[in-house]
Amino acid sequence: MVSLAGFLREQRRIPYDTIRYKCSYSEFRNTSVAALDFEQLVEVFYMPLYRFALSLSREPSDAADLTQQTFLLWASKGHQLRDGSKVKTWLFTSLYREFLRDERKRCRDVEFGSEAQAADVQSLPVAANQLDGDAVVRAMLDLEEIYRAPLSLFYLQEHSYTEIAEILQIPPGTVMSRISRGKARLREQLADGAHPNAGNRGIA
Repeated sequence: MVSLAGFLREQRRIPYDTIRYKCSYSEFRNTSVAALDFEQLVEVFYMPLYRFALSLSREPSDAADLTQQTFLLWASKGHQLRDGSKVKTWLFTSLYREFLRDERKRCRDVEFGSEAQAADVQSLPVAANQLDGDAVVRAMLDLEEIYRAPLSLFYLQEHSYTEIAEILQIPPGTVMSRISRGKARLREQLADGAHPNAGNRGIA
């Protein structure tokens, strides 16, 4: 029997890219914002931000655009942040706000008769080593955004409940509730056979 929580956490070890990190999130906790090196910041945060953007947009090109836009925002506004320990939260919050802004614009375009662009899940660059992992990730991407976002931040990016609450601008209790409900819906999808490759794996 495999825990769903443990299985999701295992997916963050999937080699999405060949980037080799020379430093980690923790190295920014006691560093003043003014002293941060932009290239080092990009090296550490690019793939985590891209993965989060991909879990939101479900479209690789949109995820790349969101990630690049986030770093552009940091280049122009990052100096306004005073607390170096908040860099990670600032970046993820900015990306999420950009996603919501783009979604509102997309909805307005649809209302005015523009053609909506469908998300092509088949093109996701998920380089899973096992088909089971691929199926679970795809099942998560099929969830509503209110569940995808906290699940991705908690299991794939290992943010705390407090950090997720800050990023999504919702109470910590709501974060815990959405994660719990999101896991329940994910189990239902897998049990219903919507993603058969994960069907033989026990999900707790």
